[in-house]
Amino acid sequence: QVQLVESGGGLVQPGGSLRLSCAASGFTFASSNMRWYRQAPGKERELVAAITNFGGATYADSVKGRFTISRDNAKNTVYLQMNSLKPEDTAVYYCYVLPGYWGQGTQVTVSS
Repeated sequence: QVQLVESGGGLVQPGGSLRLSCAASGFTFASSNMRWYRQAPGKERELVAAITNFGGATYADSVKGRFTISRDNAKNTVYLQMNSLKPEDTAVYYCYVLPGYWGQGTQVTVSS
């Protein structure tokens, strides 16, 4: 069955960096588009970044220039490098693959 396991979240000060990982299994990762979403308390889940099977990336305006999505098809893993973190980036971050599979999420807290 499809499994998505996120890791790498934690507590970081404003301006700091984190790298999230999502280890995938149960489907053909190399031919799948992958996405990162996030959900802050009291807010709807929002798309943060997406990467095609060919490596083309798109980003939410709020994270452009600060976040980078990448993938390693040999490791069946998608990454989200987050730099210059802000308190408003605080959320649970989820990995997603069509047609509707989610990971369990990893908490990112940006606070001094």
